[in-house]
Amino acid sequence: MALIKTKHNRRSFLKVSAAGGAGLMLQFSWFSGLAQDTATPAEAAFDLNAYIKMNEDGTVTIFSPNPEIGQNVKTSMPLIVAEELDVAWDQVSVEQAPLDTKKFSRQIAGGSQSIRAGWNGLRMAGATARYLFVSAAANLWNIPAEDLVTEAGMVKHLPTNKSIAYKELIGDAISIELPEEVKLKEPKDFKLIGTAVKNVDGVKIATGKPLFGLDYMEEGAAIAMLIHAPAFGMQLKSFDAAEAKGMPGIKEVFTINTSLEKPSWADVNAFNELIVVVGDSTWQVMQAKKAVKAEWERVSAAESSAAHLEQFASVFEGKGEVARQDGDPDVAFANADTVIERTYFGSFLAHNTLEPMNFFADVKADSARLIGPIQTPEALRGSAAAMLNIPEDKIHVDMTRMGGGFGRRLYGNFGLEAAAISQKIGAPVKLIYTREDDMTQGTYRPSYTLKYKAALDVDKNLTAFEVQGSGIPSSPVFANRYPAGTLANYRAENFGIDTNISTGAWRAPRSNFTAGAEQSFIDEVAEAAGKDPIDFRLELFDNAIANPVGERNDYDAERYAGVLKLVREKSNWGAEIDGVYRGVSAYYCHNSYVAQVIDLVMDDRGNPVVKKVWCAVDCGIVINKEGALNQIEGGIVDGLGHAMYSQLTFKDGMPEQQNFDRYRLIRNNEAPLEIEVFFAENQIAPTGLGEPGLPPVAGALASALYKATSKRYYRQPYMILEQETQILG
Repeated sequence: MALIKTKHNRRSFLKVSAAGGAGLMLQFSWFSGLAQDTATPAEAAFDLNAYIKMNEDGTVTIFSPNPEIGQNVKTSMPLIVAEELDVAWDQVSVEQAPLDTKKFSRQIAGGSQSIRAGWNGLRMAGATARYLFVSAAANLWNIPAEDLVTEAGMVKHLPTNKSIAYKELIGDAISIELPEEVKLKEPKDFKLIGTAVKNVDGVKIATGKPLFGLDYMEEGAAIAMLIHAPAFGMQLKSFDAAEAKGMPGIKEVFTINTSLEKPSWADVNAFNELIVVVGDSTWQVMQAKKAVKAEWERVSAAESSAAHLEQFASVFEGKGEVARQDGDPDVAFANADTVIERTYFGSFLAHNTLEPMNFFADVKADSARLIGPIQTPEALRGSAAAMLNIPEDKIHVDMTRMGGGFGRRLYGNFGLEAAAISQKIGAPVKLIYTREDDMTQGTYRPSYTLKYKAALDVDKNLTAFEVQGSGIPSSPVFANRYPAGTLANYRAENFGIDTNISTGAWRAPRSNFTAGAEQSFIDEVAEAAGKDPIDFRLELFDNAIANPVGERNDYDAERYAGVLKLVREKSNWGAEIDGVYRGVSAYYCHNSYVAQVIDLVMDDRGNPVVKKVWCAVDCGIVINKEGALNQIEGGIVDGLGHAMYSQLTFKDGMPEQQNFDRYRLIRNNEAPLEIEVFFAENQIAPTGLGEPGLPPVAGALASALYKATSKRYYRQPYMILEQETQILG
């Protein structure tokens, strides 16, 4: 019997361990009092708890607490509640919950943590509400609650064939005292979890209904756009807006400064001092922006990609920070029969969400409403309170659906900017970025380099492994991930390079580059050892299973090996297919395990074509198979495109790619012709899915390209001119 505590005291406040025993804590509290909601005059509705509202007709409204960024949590989180409540999915409607950290926990979209962190709290919400209905029916029939079952919004007593709908029990249910603990379903009894459920917003998205931040507007609100410094390391000296102010529809042109005395981690922004153009329409404001004459001055170094490459070429000559060392790698390298050493490089990347940054703000003297696409609404509220000098409880943040985020909308500078503009003009405003605004503003995926070194003895056994990492600004090394723990001699070392370019999380932070470099290198070492690349990896995992080295290994070697074995079986690895070149990779991040095999062919012009991707995933219990499949497929396509084509370069501190005419994204005809995904079946609490599907792709792709071209790929994106790699050697 699975039980979960519902409260620690009579006030129904609780803390429960997050899924997987990872040490994270959930905070959850019920609505204050279980009472009829008089705010629904058309039809009485009752708040059973913070997540669930039941209507008199028996339909259920379930509130989805976390931001919806395209990862499908607006479907999967309510699905978990509905499972434990035991209602049919067609009885459920879903609404986006407002920001309310007193009622909900961790209202963040980031780190692939929404389901993992919310698992217990969501189940408890549904199970506790189900308990109320069962108890009400037991009281009504004078039958022990243990003798009753539930199904599709009904309570049933099978021996007597009695049944009653939840809707008939609402009045009695809300008067029942909450229990100290409730029984949760066993996974074998799940009816909704593990099925394939369509996106609750799918029809609205397909038919163009207003869901996204860019859709939101209020009558009478102004349109605002920004002008920031053209290059990193510059700031505003002066500006002349006389011509712009005289243009049709233009209301005001002024400056704002969104600097904070104590910025939070989510307040990454290279350009706090900005020129603002406010007007009646987007087109009018865009034209007026061009008429503003601004003078900028340099306050710090003008960085360039050529200089970055030179810094990377010499960075490992200095002294780094040893993050982990097992054994004595130096002795092992000195005694090695063969030493393999390779260096990998990855460019800066922009997030390029389909929906540009935007936010609506209506700031009054003592309150504010902020509405828009944000991954971190609580952080935005706190920063807005500090900047506006308004108490946090007077700032209301509503989350719209997001047209992509990938980490960019973790950093809420655009929400702060909208709030500052509204406060300045004393009226509601909609701030909108152009694509160029977004691509030149910053918060990019850092540029990285990794240097790997492996030692083989005379029998071709791996005896030592070293990884050194540097980035602009910080290293991408995960010191306690594979192959740490698989061999006696291991070292991980970090280096960094200062920059004035603003960087931040980009889908699967650090892993998005490290996986490709690491797995490419592992393949090269396997070849030098004369072993099949999957067999070579599995031998190392066998070492970690039988005799792990160290106590800080982040991964479960058996689950890691499990996805490799699964993808080997499903892809029929080892079979020779004429004209098909295969590569394999496996990676662990965000608490999930993914292995991939790529089948690649060369077209008539000698260009690579990804024919098929085979993918095995262990993310614990799969909540919604359709949403899970979409996440993995999307990550694969995203990872392939950025590994092959995308890069952001700088000249004199200015990004050289400012729109899609120069920033290369994957095209429809370059996506894999087929993707087949297999999920490991187990009863482990669910883990992350939004990010883990992306990182391994680059490694499998590089290995397949090597088979096709006899050339190793050490720089991402792979499809670049040869001379661009010469500095790195």
